[in-house]
Amino acid sequence: MIAALQTLLMIHRAKIPLDRDVIFLAESGEEGTTGVGIDFMMNERWDKIECEFALNEGGWTLVENGKVRYVAVATTEKVANTTRLVAHGTSGHGSMPRPDNPIVHLAAAVAKLGEFQPPMRLNETTREFFKRLAAISPPAESMFYSNIENPVIGKMVEETFRRSNIMLNSTLRTSISPNIIKGGFRSNVIPDDAEVTLDIRALPDEDMNEFIAQLKRIINDPAVEVIPPTRNRPSTPASRLDSDLFRALEKAQAKVFPGVVTLPVMFTAATDSAQLRAKGVQAYGLGSVLTEEDRARMHGNDERLSVEGIGKFIELMYRAVVDVSAAN
Repeated sequence: MIAALQTLLMIHRAKIPLDRDVIFLAESGEEGTTGVGIDFMMNERWDKIECEFALNEGGWTLVENGKVRYVAVATTEKVANTTRLVAHGTSGHGSMPRPDNPIVHLAAAVAKLGEFQPPMRLNETTREFFKRLAAISPPAESMFYSNIENPVIGKMVEETFRRSNIMLNSTLRTSISPNIIKGGFRSNVIPDDAEVTLDIRALPDEDMNEFIAQLKRIINDPAVEVIPPTRNRPSTPASRLDSDLFRALEKAQAKVFPGVVTLPVMFTAATDSAQLRAKGVQAYGLGSVLTEEDRARMHGNDERLSVEGIGKFIELMYRAVVDVSAAN
């Protein structure tokens, strides 16, 4: 938000003549109450923000060993599908264990899903991401990125990502993470139900009805109910790689980070760009300069960005916005 606001201020202060409007939108609710945020703006105030292009969060500029390796621009993102597992049983005294204890059934269901690795599926964005990443990587790494779909060693590559690179592993597939568990209220009382909340991040083209049916087959326990997901964001086509704004981002990146490449990425989390893309807006996700350690801190209690990195981020955004909006 600060990078976008600073970009607007710099354009205004420099009195740059514009061929198109540059609109700054700051709204609440991105983390879960989109009805008072982007959905309100789309449904009630679209005339104020109607645009051809948009820049939002969702990308990053990766630093390794003190040098920028690549600039990641999100052209699409996974779709959050919050799903609940509820196990039902009979309440009773904890001194007499019951075979229908819902916590036992729920724990078994979660363990099965923890072992389940949904099938890998590349799309246009992720295929281009790995192609470009392979081209700039050392031979040992490039071998992995180039052989994801190899019928002979592809499974070995996938398992390597699963153990050593959770971001790339999530990029390859719909993911499942059990994040909230509730059950019981006293140590000597068997509860009559228990519940787990699953954070399912689906590939944009995932058939969620079939996916939920698959989860039911894996759990295979009539005592555990799978409650279908609630969704607050649409699944949309990816933003184009040949648009004026994407080309402007590549051009700006070449000036701010010479010798570096731009990689289109599918953001594994969710942003308000989904609603914009559903309206036909070509929306792209950017981010500041990060190390792998910094990126792993996202949503942690020690999340942080470097001051120098934010400066570079602002320069990148400013150059790209001016490129597509300034008068010839």
